[in-house]
Amino acid sequence: MIKFKKRHATIICILISIAFTSCNADDGDSTNGNWINRSAFDGPARSSTVSFVIDNLAYIATGYTGENNGYLNDLWVYNPNGDFWEQKANFIGIGRSSASGFELNGKGYLGLGYDGTNRLKDFYQYDPSTNTWSQKADYAGTARYGAIGFQVGDKAYIGTGYDGNYQKDIYQYIPGTTDTELGTWVTNNGYGGNKRRDAAVFIINNKAYLGTGSNNGLYETDFWEFDPTTEVWTRKRNLDYEDSYNIARSNASGFAINGYGYIACGVNTGAISSVWEYNPNNDTWDEKTSYEGTVRYDATAFSIQNSRGYVVLGRTGSSFFDDLWEFMPFEEYDDED
Repeated sequence: MIKFKKRHATIICILISIAFTSCNADDGDSTNGNWINRSAFDGPARSSTVSFVIDNLAYIATGYTGENNGYLNDLWVYNPNGDFWEQKANFIGIGRSSASGFELNGKGYLGLGYDGTNRLKDFYQYDPSTNTWSQKADYAGTARYGAIGFQVGDKAYIGTGYDGNYQKDIYQYIPGTTDTELGTWVTNNGYGGNKRRDAAVFIINNKAYLGTGSNNGLYETDFWEFDPTTEVWTRKRNLDYEDSYNIARSNASGFAINGYGYIACGVNTGAISSVWEYNPNNDTWDEKTSYEGTVRYDATAFSIQNSRGYVVLGRTGSSFFDDLWEFMPFEEYDDED
């Protein structure tokens, strides 16, 4: 009996050790990273906004509240140092959702989108020094919504989206030499992947990374790197690599922190809260702590100084949100902060 008890105890210890190791392996990446609830957005809850960052301040404009005539044209700015919001001059174009924008040379830009009836291609500049808007040259592509906008290597681009059909064309915006000039659009080489709308993009070390989005009911899995110095797109590892993971989704939020890229939330048949981290050094993805707010899509993300990343607003069905969360990717998960 003594020998049996010892052998039995040894087996139990081994099984406990294996189970403990397995739990650690499963929980390692999924509990790596912490979300902290910050100051709620001061404007109405909404989804499908545009954001750009100027002088370490994040600007949020336009969006949709879900109500009749709920297409907005207000502008708000978030100060991360004081953790507060302030309203700025209203956008002078028609209220809209699913527009596109970027920062370039200290100015904010916003255009395209959907006003509840029409797809749009008008385009505007915001000057934070005077708190004023001015209209610029219309987008050179077709009127559309759900397009990506990004600035990388002192160049700015808008592309993909939906104009009644799914698109993959990309145009560069070149501002005028004076504020009164309208600027011009020139076509970019484009990438060799699939058409899509509602994709995600983030910037790491002066390169842009584009992925996710949907095309005719399918969630796209191709992932691309863009180098603005050569104007070349390079295909990277798919988002469903060897069935070891599947990051495919649409209407997700993309941002970058300290040399890593992040894709958060979105929809894939239903709303999802998972968060994935991209390492450009070895072209790999790791799962992080899921978004701690209510599960959602059509949220807005932004990065400040490439060291702080945020997700704000968004929707799930008919529920619209106004909360703001900051992600700390290198901190341990804490469900009490």
